[in-house]
Amino acid sequence: MAGDTKQRTARLDTDLRGFREVQRLSYECAEAVAAQLRPGVTEREAARMQREWLRERGVRDWFHLPFAWFGDRTAFVNFKIPLQFFPTNRKLEPGMPFILDMAPVYKGYAADIGYSGSLGLNPVQDRLMSDLREHRVLILEQVRERRSLREIYENVERLMTRQGYANRHRAYPFGVIAHKIDRVKERRWSPTLFGFGTQSLKGLAGDALHGHRDGWSPLWSPYKFSDHAPQPGLWAVEPHLGFRGTGAKFEEILVVTDSRDPEESAFWLDDDLPHVRRWAEEKAA
Repeated sequence: MAGDTKQRTARLDTDLRGFREVQRLSYECAEAVAAQLRPGVTEREAARMQREWLRERGVRDWFHLPFAWFGDRTAFVNFKIPLQFFPTNRKLEPGMPFILDMAPVYKGYAADIGYSGSLGLNPVQDRLMSDLREHRVLILEQVRERRSLREIYENVERLMTRQGYANRHRAYPFGVIAHKIDRVKERRWSPTLFGFGTQSLKGLAGDALHGHRDGWSPLWSPYKFSDHAPQPGLWAVEPHLGFRGTGAKFEEILVVTDSRDPEESAFWLDDDLPHVRRWAEEKAA
């Protein structure tokens, strides 16, 4: 029995290292591409820069292909259909906010990250990013309390309202703030469907089928199907704030376990990420 527990712990540690590696690789890509952005670069060019940077480092599969949103598209202004999420010929201008979003699969591990920035100073987005810190704290606290995903979603939305912002993850399909993420079988090349890797879609569909049978969903939404306690596993979480045509978000992996120890029952996979370092610097200033 003790041997089985040790094996499970060792396997979990190995998996977490793999997920942490691909998440850090994704954020390295975001920072590298952000540093290369100049006036006149289009969303499509920024998305291609992310793809090329990751492919040069061995990425061959995706949970979803990279996205880039500029200007008021960072707040999903007038987004009505899924096709509007895909990169466009919108050009970056001085002072304009941007969001880079990518979900590569590397060595069989997947990540899904969101990186917010601006070309030069943008005080509105700076404020949004600072205020996102409270959301990261709130989400972790309430997952550890084992509140239902639906209730946590509603409490995140209430916090946004108190801060004076609009909930822009409401614009995502099913209004999700997060989704489960898993290992993906390694292949030399995997096709995509509507921008999503077919292997990852199969995994998500399998989770949805299994979850439906057992009373949970791999999608964290404001709807009844998310009215259940946090399911053990890895969740890509992305609270997204909007204010007058400017949007900002972070996206990173939250680990949920079945441990009775509060600190081990849920934790962010990595605290050495750009937005977390930013908040530490603000606190120290």
